[in-house]
Amino acid sequence: MREKILLLVELQDIDSEIKRIEKKKEELPAVLEQLNGELRDIETHISEERQKVEDLNARHKSRENDLRRANESLVKAKGRLFDVKTNKEYQALLKEMDTINERNDEIEFEIITILEAIDVAVVELGQREKEYGTLKADHERNIKKVEQELNSIDDVLLEMRGKSDEVKKKVDAELLKRYNIIRQKMNGMAVVPVWKEICGGCHVNIPPQVYNELQRSEEMILCPNCSRIMYWENKANEED
Repeated sequence: MREKILLLVELQDIDSEIKRIEKKKEELPAVLEQLNGELRDIETHISEERQKVEDLNARHKSRENDLRRANESLVKAKGRLFDVKTNKEYQALLKEMDTINERNDEIEFEIITILEAIDVAVVELGQREKEYGTLKADHERNIKKVEQELNSIDDVLLEMRGKSDEVKKKVDAELLKRYNIIRQKMNGMAVVPVWKEICGGCHVNIPPQVYNELQRSEEMILCPNCSRIMYWENKANEED
């Protein structure tokens, strides 16, 4: 009987692996989508950092043009000084020139501020590109790994199911039926080891008489508590 039970143990190991692989097959697409989403986020962050520098450069160029036009206006205003006829016109022109100079000072100050911001943004962009580059490379490797696993998982399942079928051929039909019923009820764990009168499934003590019978391995014995198929496993060497 022990040999028959050990066949069930082998079958249970294979079936458990099949169940694990099937669950992974269901989960991998979500993992892949998450990785792709994170990769898109990384690329978005890089684009935003680059756009920030581009916007600052555009702002700098715009204010430089404003300053150029203001200086042109100032030159024209100075040129008109020789054409004024009255003191009132002269004072008005001086006021206009003062206004232009004040605006120029404001523009020049803003240009300096923008240039400083560009310097900071360029340094930050370099750091972010380096950080994002590493993250992107890691995600691309992980995505490739998941894709490869998805592409091969059906072949792995097919192989494992083939092994399961081969073991099932060696198991008595009635015993296999009992195994499948218990396995379905007990979340895939139909056969459990017992050592020192402790059931490996529910971890409850079994009666000494039952434990003695289990060691003789003359018949199939179910745990009195959880109804799983039990077999005696000698762990004396492991404890030593």
